[in-house]
Amino acid sequence: MKIESRLAQIGSTKEPETGAVSFPIYHATAYRHPQLGQSTGFDYTRTRNPTRSVLEEAIAQLESGDAGFAFSSGMAALQTIFALFSQGDHLLVSLDLYGGTYRLLEKIMSRFGVTATYVDTNDLDALEANRRPETKAVLIETPTNPLMMITDLASISAWAKTHGLTVIVDNTLLTPYFQRPLELGADIVIHSASKYLAGHNDVLAGLVVTKGKELSEQITFLQNSIGAVLGPQDCWLLMRGMKTLAIRMERHQENALTIARWLESHPLVAQVYYPGLETHPCYDIQCRQSSGNTGIFSFKVTKAAYVAPILRNLKLIFFAESLGGTESLMTYPTVQTHADIPEEIRLAVGVDDRLLRFSVGIEHADDLIADLEQALAAAQKEIDGGVLV
Repeated sequence: MKIESRLAQIGSTKEPETGAVSFPIYHATAYRHPQLGQSTGFDYTRTRNPTRSVLEEAIAQLESGDAGFAFSSGMAALQTIFALFSQGDHLLVSLDLYGGTYRLLEKIMSRFGVTATYVDTNDLDALEANRRPETKAVLIETPTNPLMMITDLASISAWAKTHGLTVIVDNTLLTPYFQRPLELGADIVIHSASKYLAGHNDVLAGLVVTKGKELSEQITFLQNSIGAVLGPQDCWLLMRGMKTLAIRMERHQENALTIARWLESHPLVAQVYYPGLETHPCYDIQCRQSSGNTGIFSFKVTKAAYVAPILRNLKLIFFAESLGGTESLMTYPTVQTHADIPEEIRLAVGVDDRLLRFSVGIEHADDLIADLEQALAAAQKEIDGGVLV
């Protein structure tokens, strides 16, 4: 079946006894054994839960993987993946990185002897120059958050394989509806499922998908041992959200492209970062490896002084962290999502005090543009005492 059909029917045929179209929520933590030495396949809910199993099977199939795993948050999923590594191991990591990932690596994993080097993962020469004998993996965000940098996944995965490196890809921003990294050579895919997969700003969850028997068995062991699993109620909510992923992602990308193009010509906007724009430096790579684009982008205003009045004057768009929900949200990365990244690193990448990140929802594009237009006009009037022309 096409991915739209598979999404719409997640869990719908998994309850043969009652025929329930919406798969039930199993809150049980313990399960009866038929007799000594026998199991129904469910013993204790941390190890396996019927509702979670349906979700995990679904995401594995959607990502063309061998096994799926559901966690209590995206960070819990990432921590479990990092538990694959040992003291002395080294990772190559995307340069423009989500602040929470940087915090986990630098503040926690470093205490256990796992180190990271941050490079442009689309630059093979930079990757090769920073590869060490102890390098074990490449962690890639594509597109990155918030500057929408793109990595050629097939090319980098092929390079990594020649050096025995595990390729881990954060696919949060595109989802398996638009991009499937495992099909391009990656070994592990991770999602902050709180974002587009859940889609309604009401679930905290993380998902992991693995390719190959060995990695699947390792993550199975770590998931059960660490125990940061997703509860059955949230598994059900996540599955419900995923059923509408196809139609939501189409609307997200349509709105984002329309608004990004409008902002490109606005006099208060210096630059727009969106891989769906033909002006993006990796537009061709993005078209080659993905069937569509995300609903999030960033833009820089011409003066940092405009930021506060823009955020204060937004009416339809909410000034809030997170992304991927039906509602449009605007975030100021410098003091919110990327506050844990040292200033010199942020500025070197381009995350400065003029950058705003916009998670475009599924409202009407005309209404969102009108809200942006009045907020930008109010900002210019407050700061410059003028009006837009």
